[in-house]
Amino acid sequence: MENLQPAIFTEKQRFTQWWLWIILLGINLFFIYGLYQQVYLGKPMGTKPSSDQGLWTGWGICLLVTLLMRSIFLKTIIRQDGVYIQFFPFHLKLKFYAFSELENIFVKKYSPMMDYGGWGIRVGILGKGTAYNISGNMGLQLIFNNGKKILIGTNQPVALQEALQSIGQYKSE
Repeated sequence: MENLQPAIFTEKQRFTQWWLWIILLGINLFFIYGLYQQVYLGKPMGTKPSSDQGLWTGWGICLLVTLLMRSIFLKTIIRQDGVYIQFFPFHLKLKFYAFSELENIFVKKYSPMMDYGGWGIRVGILGKGTAYNISGNMGLQLIFNNGKKILIGTNQPVALQEALQSIGQYKSE
């Protein structure tokens, strides 16, 4: 959905949690070491070794997951007419939420684990709605006229709030 209105606020986030990348790197290195040992040196990996094909398949899956995690981003844009988000690669185009559809819109602190069970595209428990988050514990809460709720994670809560206030769209909790 292309819009000619200028962006008042733009943010693009990626998964940058060091522990996530250490885990993925460790698993990839484990498979590479296993392939080197078993396929190239001819030494079976462990007491009950997997087949060579199993090692290749395992590493292929792990590599695909790593590439997927690297490709994911959350883009948030605020324009005069509303909020645009894209959680790529799950949303190939920007999703648009018009200000006229919103009863309330504000920045708030939340707990990704307690409120939504983690990061990513999550459905909250006890009527919290859907969350799109990558990192941190601050988000833009959208409450629609029909009661539906969406929370969009942000690492720039002050700039986001100021952008909404500058166009008269910030509403308090």
